[in-house]
Amino acid sequence: MLRFADDLAAPFSRTQDGAHFTASAAVVDASGRRTCLVQHVKLGRRLQPGGHIEPDDESPPAAALREAREETGLDVRLHPFAPRPFDVDIHEIPALGDEPPHLHLDLRYLVVADGGELADGAEWVSFDDALAGTDEAALRRLLGKARRVVEAPA
Repeated sequence: MLRFADDLAAPFSRTQDGAHFTASAAVVDASGRRTCLVQHVKLGRRLQPGGHIEPDDESPPAAALREAREETGLDVRLHPFAPRPFDVDIHEIPALGDEPPHLHLDLRYLVVADGGELADGAEWVSFDDALAGTDEAALRRLLGKARRVVEAPA
């Protein structure tokens, strides 16, 4: 990811050929017992909320918070003790319509939901159910790390 950051002319632009940075959020409830996942329409999978970093986003963490709010409907804030970013992942996005295949360089943040009404397609699930419901290694890693942080004694 560091090489991409140095080599890409516009690393945060979705129009950058080949790869660009994105931001996503592992959303946990205030009790630390559940995570909120969203149904990703284009990919047909349940994932953490996230997406492209927009030109008016102040920073990648701000983009992750915006995406989490938009996709879940929840009021969210960055977890006070988690590293920033909390996790990173590079994953391939298949060609879709006019868009060629490319890489998402995902900066992932741990966020806490303080309230709000769930948006369509968003769902609270226990960590056990979320982990059992996916075979995607990167999501399993992210949720496992989130669970360890929120279940750690204070």
